[in-house]
Amino acid sequence: MRPGELDAGEIERWRELRALSGAPANPFMEPEFSLAVGRVRPGARVAVIGGDSGGPVGFFPYERGPLGQGRAIGFGVSDSQGPVLSPEHTLTAGELLSACSLSSWEFDNLEAGGGLFVPDAAEAFDSPVIDIGQGYEAYEAVLRAGSPKFFRTTTAKERRLARQAGEVRFVFDERDPAALRTLMAWKSAQYRRTGRRDRFAKEWISTLVRQLAADRPDRAPGCSGVLSVLYVANRPVAAHFGLRSRTVLSCWFPAYDTDFAKYSPGLVLHLRMAEAAAGAGIGLLDLGRGAAEYKDALKTGELRVYEGASVRRGPRAALYRLSREPSRRAHSFVRDRPKLAGYAQRALSQVGRLRDR
Repeated sequence: MRPGELDAGEIERWRELRALSGAPANPFMEPEFSLAVGRVRPGARVAVIGGDSGGPVGFFPYERGPLGQGRAIGFGVSDSQGPVLSPEHTLTAGELLSACSLSSWEFDNLEAGGGLFVPDAAEAFDSPVIDIGQGYEAYEAVLRAGSPKFFRTTTAKERRLARQAGEVRFVFDERDPAALRTLMAWKSAQYRRTGRRDRFAKEWISTLVRQLAADRPDRAPGCSGVLSVLYVANRPVAAHFGLRSRTVLSCWFPAYDTDFAKYSPGLVLHLRMAEAAAGAGIGLLDLGRGAAEYKDALKTGELRVYEGASVRRGPRAALYRLSREPSRRAHSFVRDRPKLAGYAQRALSQVGRLRDR
C-alpha cells in the first residue's frame, strides 16, 4: 500500500517492532519518514507482512521503479534502511520481493539488523557515531583524552570567532524558515564547489526537507526535523539540518558560510549540537556513512551499514546487473585506493570550479 494508507494501528505496531528489535531508534527507520517520503515520491510503498495471529509481523518500505526494480524508500538521502520485522517472521528475501512484485531491491545504507538482506550486500561500511548517553561532560572527557589537539583547537577558534566577529549564539532547534533557506543555499554551493550533484536541485528532496522541518517532536516523535544554527552577531555562519527520534539524532545536511572558514564554524556547531542534544535526552548522534576527518575526530564508535542489492532470478536480474553493477564496481574500485580517490576528488573540485565560472 502507499505509506499514507497505513492506519493508526499499523503505525503503532511498526513502532512496537522497532522498539523490540533493540536497534538504535534511527529516525529513518520510523514510520514518519516513510510517510513523509510517500507525500513526495509517487512510487513509495509499504508492504505489510501478516502473521499467524492476524496482526502484522513486519513492514517493508520501498520504492518501485520501471520493470519492478525497487530501491530503499528515500534512496539517495536515507541514511538507514531495511525492513522492520518481528522474530516471528518466516519470509526469505526472495519471497518478500516476489510478494511485492519486485525483481530487485537496492540499498546503500542497510542497517546491520536488516538480516534478511545482509547476505546480498556487496560492501560494508562504518557509520561513525557520537555516544552522548552519559551526558556531554562524559563525551567531552573522551574528546580531551582521544583527540586533545582537535578539542583545544576547535574551542580556541570559537573564542577567537567571538573576539573578532561578535557574540556567538547557538540555537539547537531553530524554527526560522529563512535559516533553512540559507543552509540549503550553502549546501547547494558546496555540492557545486566539490563537483557533486546538487541534491536540492531535485524538487522531491527539497520538498521533503521543508516538510520534515515543519514537523515537531510532539507531533512526530519518531522522526522530526531539527535545524541547528550557529550565529555570530546575529548572522548565521554554520547550520545543520537532521532528523531526530526520542533518542537518536541523525546528522544529515551540515554546511557553513565559507567567509568564516578559518574559524571552523562547522566543527564548533557540531560540539554545540552534541551538548544541546545530550540536554534534550538524545543519547546518540549518527554522523552517517562516509569518510571525513571531522567525523574521525568527533566519533566515539561506529555502526555497520551495507550497500548492495537483492535480485531475484530471471531476465530482469540480468538487466539490473547490466544497468547498476558496472557503476557500483567502479565507485568501489576508486574508494578502496586512497591515492586514486584523491585524484578523483581533485578532478571533481576542478569540475566544480569550471561550473562556477
